[in-house]
Amino acid sequence: QVQLAESGGGSVQAGGSLRLSCVASGSTGRIDCMGWFRQVPGMQREGIATTYIGSGSTYYADSVKGRFTISRDNGRTTLTLQMNSLKPEDTATYYCAAETASFCQYRIASMRPNFWGQGTQVTVSS
Repeated sequence: QVQLAESGGGSVQAGGSLRLSCVASGSTGRIDCMGWFRQVPGMQREGIATTYIGSGSTYYADSVKGRFTISRDNGRTTLTLQMNSLKPEDTATYYCAAETASFCQYRIASMRPNFWGQGTQVTVSS
């Protein structure tokens, strides 16, 4: 089992920045991919930034490319999302996710998490 705990959400004006953190615990040695997803009420949850732990390769959705940066520590315990130039359309609940014991490195744009954090709210006002 893997437990994920996010922090760092909040409210910010458009153009501002926020940094989300996710701390993983439990069987972290089994994690192959980690990522950040977001969800707006009534919409599907979407993956916006993902990474393969083995090589550090990353994927960004077009909507956040150039503005958001995903990073992790040398292990599998801490994942961060630096969000710059925030827009009102970035308002959502953000979830940290992990996928274990898989070949996710071949499809990091289509990560299939089997563990989720509880979510943290990000609100961007115009």
